[in-house]
Amino acid sequence: MRDFHLPGRSPVMATNGMVATSHPLAARVGVETLARGGSAADAAIAGAVLLGLCEPQMTGLGGDCFVLVKPAGSDEVQALNGSGRAPAGADAAALRAAGHPAIPTGSADAVTLPGAVDAFCTLAERHGKLGLAAVLEPVIPYFEQGVPIAPRVAFDWAEAAANIQASARDTYLPWGSAPTAGTHFALPGQAEVLRRIAAEGRAGFYEGEVAADMVAALKAAGGCHTEEDFAATACDWTQPIEGPIAGGNLVEHPPNGQGATALLMANILSHFDIAALDPLGAPRAHLEAEAAKLAYDARNRFLADPDHMTRLDHMLSPETARALAALIDPARAMAAPAEISEQVHKDTIYITAVDRDGMAVSLIYSIFHSFGSGLASDKFGILFQNRGAGFTLQEGHANEMAPGKRPMHTIIPAMLREEGRITMPFGVMGGQYQSNGHVRFVSNMREFGMDPQTAIDAPRAFADGGVLKVERGYSDAVRAALSDMGHTVEIPTTAIGGAQAIRIHPSGYLEGASDPRKDGCALGY
Repeated sequence: MRDFHLPGRSPVMATNGMVATSHPLAARVGVETLARGGSAADAAIAGAVLLGLCEPQMTGLGGDCFVLVKPAGSDEVQALNGSGRAPAGADAAALRAAGHPAIPTGSADAVTLPGAVDAFCTLAERHGKLGLAAVLEPVIPYFEQGVPIAPRVAFDWAEAAANIQASARDTYLPWGSAPTAGTHFALPGQAEVLRRIAAEGRAGFYEGEVAADMVAALKAAGGCHTEEDFAATACDWTQPIEGPIAGGNLVEHPPNGQGATALLMANILSHFDIAALDPLGAPRAHLEAEAAKLAYDARNRFLADPDHMTRLDHMLSPETARALAALIDPARAMAAPAEISEQVHKDTIYITAVDRDGMAVSLIYSIFHSFGSGLASDKFGILFQNRGAGFTLQEGHANEMAPGKRPMHTIIPAMLREEGRITMPFGVMGGQYQSNGHVRFVSNMREFGMDPQTAIDAPRAFADGGVLKVERGYSDAVRAALSDMGHTVEIPTTAIGGAQAIRIHPSGYLEGASDPRKDGCALGY
């Protein structure tokens, strides 16, 4: 239990249903969807779509999503891959010939087809109760009328305003510069797009005038995208991957997401007695950093579109984890493993919902870099993701850019299984950090007895690009000890990631937690 003398927030308790996400209006819309008879899938869709207005730097209709679903009355988890593919005209050789060592993040070449809308339609059809039109009905007026910009969103907007290009500036920088907290922001063009999706389903987005608007903008920016590419976009139901963590099991989305990285990192750390360490001390932070370096190096070598990845078994093998764990010196930092040119970043939203019937949904939805590619369609203002920058241009690599191929993704939803039962859908935002964040969050709970809110609140560190980023929540003494071990220690400008979770207790009540690093909350009824 937290110290009530100090700032903080208590977990949220409810019995009928709960939603946790990074903006309070999205949490409210999700809970209201549950209260009017919607399923957890309906609630997650409603909240996620609204986040495209409330946090446009993080997500939107031009992005991708991944979903884990635990249906009511079952503990068998289903995975939905809503990530888009490279257009048919994608050409890695041409980019190499033009002298690009990596795919330019602000170019049309970095824009993969947006997969989230197709996934929302598919999820609503299989697991929804209300129908997509009814789910979107209360969301559309927000896009039409606008919302005040929240404090964390305003901070992110100012950090990334320079990423917004061309006609996208008319939609996302109409004030001429980054907005301050409380500034009113609306997306009436996207309200019209949502009305068309409500009336026509996926065809309202991937065909007709909306698709033509997106294609025209991408072609004007030098892209090779066609209306046929948009019409062919389709999500896939697939099988989750699962592995041990601190006496429980971590359920992850399979590739092309980086969930296998979290499972490998958990397996590496299982060779050390983490529970015997100070949860906020330097030795634990050091071991996590070293395990992350090794797990992420494996990710960069092997993770790709599942149709092109051949080493998943190797990444999940206990023998692989054992061999990597043996490389870790508990007292000394290793040099960062060699990096390849995949672009990774930190801008994502996450939402989780549990309904009164026991369905649980873990959904993550992103446009990759802050404001994605910085490009948007002219008429409807749909901001394009730059997930194509998750490809490499390294010839022959499993994750090399190619027509119709999905890039490696950093975004991953998760669930925790304990004694055979799914007990918690959760997610940790923060680009590369997500795999590390999953492991640390579950370790905080299972190895150190923290409740979900305390586990989220706890300070974070992350080995990233040869630097160990250590939040201000750690003491100066811990930073000094890590430096003495050989780490290059920095305090990051922005807090590391964000997180949301809903714990499903055996007695029937729900316990929600939401990261204070974001503007959001958990709400139940």
